[in-house]
Amino acid sequence: MVMPSSRPSAHGAMSVADATSCAAPRERADACPGALRLHPADDGGLARVRVPGGVLDVAQAAALHTAATRLGSGDLHLTSRGNIQLRGLRDDAGPELAGLLSGAGLLPSLAHERVRNIVASPLSGLDGSGHRDIAGRLAELDRLLCESEALRELSGRFLFAVDDGRGDVAALGADVTLLAEPEGTTLLYLGADRDAGVLRIADGHAAAAAVAAAEIFLGAVRESGLRAWRVTDLPVTGAELAGRAALRLGTAAQEAPLAPLPAAPALVPLTEQLLAPLAGQTAAAPVPGPVTGPSGAVALSVLAPLGRLTGRQWELLTRTAEREGDGTLRMTPWRGIVVPGLTRSRAPGALAALGAAGLVTDPASPWRGAGACAGRPGCAKSLTDVRADAAAALARPAAASGLGTGTGSSALPVYWSGCERRCGHPRGDRVEVVAGNDGYRVAVVRGTGEELPVPVPAGTDPGAAAAAARVPEGTGRRRDDGTGHGGGALPGAATRESNRPSEHSGTQVPAREDSATASP
Repeated sequence: MVMPSSRPSAHGAMSVADATSCAAPRERADACPGALRLHPADDGGLARVRVPGGVLDVAQAAALHTAATRLGSGDLHLTSRGNIQLRGLRDDAGPELAGLLSGAGLLPSLAHERVRNIVASPLSGLDGSGHRDIAGRLAELDRLLCESEALRELSGRFLFAVDDGRGDVAALGADVTLLAEPEGTTLLYLGADRDAGVLRIADGHAAAAAVAAAEIFLGAVRESGLRAWRVTDLPVTGAELAGRAALRLGTAAQEAPLAPLPAAPALVPLTEQLLAPLAGQTAAAPVPGPVTGPSGAVALSVLAPLGRLTGRQWELLTRTAEREGDGTLRMTPWRGIVVPGLTRSRAPGALAALGAAGLVTDPASPWRGAGACAGRPGCAKSLTDVRADAAAALARPAAASGLGTGTGSSALPVYWSGCERRCGHPRGDRVEVVAGNDGYRVAVVRGTGEELPVPVPAGTDPGAAAAAARVPEGTGRRRDDGTGHGGGALPGAATRESNRPSEHSGTQVPAREDSATASP
């Protein structure tokens, strides 16, 4: 359903319109969708619901299911920030959607609904890793963010990260990162590149310091006169911003020597000359399967194929959390879901049921680490139904060949894109399969942006070329990629008659959240 520009506004209710009026100065510069400002995609309205830290209770999960089935396509799409996207929304869905979400507590501040972008370590407090459980810090940061009048002006793309010290979400390139240290202190990073600034903060001041850092960013935006969305857009460095933050925070903070953020993955080279491993600490996404904590409680970690969950899969996850778990779900920035709080005796059966429903529960699954943009029919700019092509490659028996069985090893992620914009591609080293007018091209892309083309001979399958690029020939193993996009997933694909993008759109393929203007 194409949504014409004259469709009824999603801000139909006066209270919603008033609350979002603060975004007017950025309206033309930042098209990032929200729950109140829908994006008119080719398959209908698109809403992005921010879920700080990815944490939902079962009542909120039920409200999202109702919204998806009553107002949209019925599917729920996971984003690279642990948020939820709803697609195929009716032209008049805005006010009813706002009511459903508000009633479930998913819109605690209408004016801040697009800026509550917070990723958090999804296994914090569950597996015994990390320096501390960051649940309280996450809640405090969200509360303080919503209480700050200034932060209403943030772009919908500005990102906070709350890391429990294991280095998983700290590797995702957030604008403001809180990284827990062992002895009651936290490192606050402004920016995520070599010009980042770092402060050491007492734990009790960490959330407030993160809010102050974002407010200082906005001050620098006003000074610059630019429409800066993120720290890297500014003419001043993160280190300069950190200096300003130290002055504002006084004794609560001290400037710390720059300690590198956990890096994007060290690249296992296809050849030593072309792909030398990258230096630095790596951090992995949760591995599919059971996660047993020190207390004996079990969390279930699963992935949504290409980021899409059907209504039935979502219902099963919600029911599992309610009846078997602790009543919560955790969305991960790697299109996964964690169900905490199961007993050892009940966990195997619950995991088997989730696997039978089509969720990824096996670390060696060919779907692990594979992603794709929205493609046709949802995005007018896409040249093909790219998810159908990706799914066709993943469905072949050869797709599972060459994968290591150890949970600590993984191939480079692979991402299929319907055009050169490559919306939603993962951060760090990866393999990209990009549709063009003359067919797909394949490349290994480093976190620095450098592209190393992979030959795709005429008449051969680009999926096979991508598979060869992900897993070095003859090793049959995968390495920790640390991108937050897991590993595994396309070591072998079907041979097609040519390497041109498909012209079909009828194949049922798991969809993901990314679409025109809708990444990450």
